[in-house]
Amino acid sequence: MKIAVVQMDVKILDKAGNLKNILEQLGAAAKTGAKIVIFPECALTGYCYESLDEARPMAEPIPGPSTESIARAARELDCTVVVGMLERSGDKIFNAAAVIGPDGVHGAYRKIHLPYLGIDRFVTPGDTPFPAFATRHGKIGVVICYDCSFPESGRLIKLKGAELLAIPTNWPSASDTFQHVPSVRAMENHIIVAAADRVGEERGFRFAGHSQIIDFSGATLKEAGETEEIILEAEVDLEAASRNRVIRAPSIWEFDRIADRRPEMYAPITQPAEFRKVAKG
Repeated sequence: MKIAVVQMDVKILDKAGNLKNILEQLGAAAKTGAKIVIFPECALTGYCYESLDEARPMAEPIPGPSTESIARAARELDCTVVVGMLERSGDKIFNAAAVIGPDGVHGAYRKIHLPYLGIDRFVTPGDTPFPAFATRHGKIGVVICYDCSFPESGRLIKLKGAELLAIPTNWPSASDTFQHVPSVRAMENHIIVAAADRVGEERGFRFAGHSQIIDFSGATLKEAGETEEIILEAEVDLEAASRNRVIRAPSIWEFDRIADRRPEMYAPITQPAEFRKVAKG
């Protein structure tokens, strides 16, 4: 299957213009045969807001007007889309990514780990565990930007059966995350990783680019540059991502990073209160 990540610039406070660009890029990716297309974090809305009040008019429910427009295109093009946006739910605003297929909106992932940066200074932390969306084109897990720095996120998504980890992101230009994290998440979880970053500058803040598609072995299949707007595409084997046993030499050198886990030894990971007590000591 061919998948695509769209590395694009985004205009803050211009949801209509961003949606138009998303639909154009989606059409271009689908025209070449891409069946899963991933867009950056906050691709619909922009990221560097100065207050929640400023951002609130840009947020909308999921499903909502913008996701319905994308759903119509996904149905016509027979593809699945992951796109970053601001989600409004009651009085709360979330940094979210909608997952949309030919059959409509599958749902949304709400960013759980929030750095003190941009809109993340003001939104509500994600309130649901890491999902894996069963779509027509494969089982897709989603994390957003800073989330991917936490290995537990990728592992939970893998354990839920995801074959592809989509990372809509706004990596800062000063970050070196793109140099290490996507390939490590792919290798340690035997999962395909597709990271869609943005480019350009927003209110004096520059983004890193370097969107990537990574094979489940950790090998980079495609990587963009720092400033170019581009659609990266790669052929991937989603089903192979679920065949976790790696055989380097039969009966001599074999391993399975999922089956060989020892969860009974990992208890401190699920005991945050105890961890904080130890850390303070």
